[in-house]
Amino acid sequence: MHVTMALAGLTGKIDQYIAMKSAGLNAIELDVKDENGEIGFPVNVPLAKKIGSARPYYDAQRVVAKIHAAGLYLIGRVVTFEDPALSSGAPQLAIRRADGSRWVNSAGLGWTNPYDKRVWKYNVDIAAQAAKLGFDEIQFDYVRFPSDGDISQIRYPGVHAQPMGWTIPMFAKYASSRLKPLGVRVSVDVFGLSATRNLGIGQFPRRIAPYVDAIYPMVYPSHYVSGEYNIVDPDSRPGTTVAYSLRDFRTAVRGRRTKLIPWLQDFSLRRAYTLADVQDQIQAARLEHAKGFMLWNAEGLYTVKALHTPAFR
Repeated sequence: MHVTMALAGLTGKIDQYIAMKSAGLNAIELDVKDENGEIGFPVNVPLAKKIGSARPYYDAQRVVAKIHAAGLYLIGRVVTFEDPALSSGAPQLAIRRADGSRWVNSAGLGWTNPYDKRVWKYNVDIAAQAAKLGFDEIQFDYVRFPSDGDISQIRYPGVHAQPMGWTIPMFAKYASSRLKPLGVRVSVDVFGLSATRNLGIGQFPRRIAPYVDAIYPMVYPSHYVSGEYNIVDPDSRPGTTVAYSLRDFRTAVRGRRTKLIPWLQDFSLRRAYTLADVQDQIQAARLEHAKGFMLWNAEGLYTVKALHTPAFR
């Protein structure tokens, strides 16, 4: 399950999540760097120090030790190219507008340039710090080009060493080349439709697969529009929606050793999600031969009973 850096810093909160082990929890994904570009603990990365992006949300060494002592697997989430802190603190690394100003998405958040190798190095430098602290896996999120806002106004500064369709795979290759020697697994989060069609954000699961240990499709049923997979209301049929999406992912990565582990919806958006809704998604993931599942809730409130599920094979 996903845990934010703010939650990790609350007294006793990590202990509450660890206690869910008795219900079946075996892995925690903890923010190392989040959607605001903030880093959850001090890091020895000069650019992070310069822009002030590293914050003392939690004692990383202590949290890692506590989670490992409980026998749980620890994934460090690094939000990559959406980075308001870096795009404003080092504007030369930001995506620009046609008039030269800094581009922001529909939520007013700045993005860094996915083509820029300096941005690659910054994110992997942070990930390497987490690896050295004992995180078992580094999971890159927002490892894509922007998907919302006035895309027509986007201008990418500098020389583009490779086309958009190969930029994300090459970032994954670079990240793995630096992180694998440190003894961690490397993974990426991708949109739930990225195996179904080209979304124009540079995410092609088959191209990414050779360079990562796992791909985590974000198959949240509430995010699919009416008619997707010929389902009138995908949000009302969570298990079916997850199954169809994962089927496309299985086809996309066939022959690769990369594990497919879906992010499942444990939050309410257009309607209230129930235990049955979460269980339907878990069952679909199992039937589609996923190698486990992760539950997402931005507020950290989880349906614990859903964890009572037979082990994946």
